Amino acid sequence: MANVEPQSQPASHKSAAAPVSYRRREMQRALRSMVASRWALVGMIILTAAAFIAIFGPLLSPMDPNRQNIMMRLLPPMAEGPRGATFWLGSDHLGRDVLSRLLYGARVSLLVGMAAIVVGGSIGTLLGLISGYFGGWIDDVIMRLGDIQLAFPFILLAIMFLVVLGPGLVNIILVLGIGQWITYARIVRAQTLSLREKEYVEAARAMGDGLFSILFRTILPNIVAPLTVIASFNVASVILSEAALSFLGLGVPPTVPTWGSMLSESRDHLLSNKWWLAVFPGLAIVLTVLAFNIIGDWLRDFLDPRLKERS
Repeated sequence: MANVEPQSQPASHKSAAAPVSYRRREMQRALRSMVASRWALVGMIILTAAAFIAIFGPLLSPMDPNRQNIMMRLLPPMAEGPRGATFWLGSDHLGRDVLSRLLYGARVSLLVGMAAIVVGGSIGTLLGLISGYFGGWIDDVIMRLGDIQLAFPFILLAIMFLVVLGPGLVNIILVLGIGQWITYARIVRAQTLSLREKEYVEAARAMGDGLFSILFRTILPNIVAPLTVIASFNVASVILSEAALSFLGLGVPPTVPTWGSMLSESRDHLLSNKWWLAVFPGLAIVLTVLAFNIIGDWLRDFLDPRLKERS
């Protein structure tokens, strides 16, 4: 008994330390890959800054984003306001501070982008797993529903549903999320069709694992990598869609500042040399979307198993 205990402790310690060591190596490899690509590092810096602004926007905002002052309307950037206040990025047609609205708008745009991806990714992943694993008429029904949705322009469907449901943060998240499900469903279905015949899935069935365990503990972990890449690209497209819908007046309520609504409000002043009304929210959208696309390209290369041995 005395000889067995000292041998069992290092073995358990080694098995517990192995996953930690593997995760540490993967994090180090990801950091080296991101620094080596440079553009991925720039994209991560932009996304980190956008997330920081979205979280701490109310603390960083110099003014109330909805406070109107007609006497201070259409002031250029760096203009002085009452009581020594400075409109760093100018003011809009109602005298509201552009910088404050830009900071608050980051929260809405990122929230809509991330939440819509969670909704669409969850629905699409679940339906893709079911479709690929069972096949048959279940597969036909799910895929034909996706084909019907793809047959209509998404922006027209979104406008139709938002006209019926009305503008609102929850409604636009649901509409944009449901519009993304077919992308995830097709990818997950294709991966599940090939994985369901693998030896480890057959072994899980032989050991008596239930359907939930096979789908979510055996198959799903092996298709997380492509889903992560697709999600990073889709966040950018959802942010653009939210901006387009807000531009048309079908996004969140007018009292909630968003980058798309700021662009919409600048339409009547583009020809009057009030460039700051459109440039700053447009630049915020461009940089955020570009950063997500860059991160998506980097993730595609980083998660490619053929390139892991080279890094």
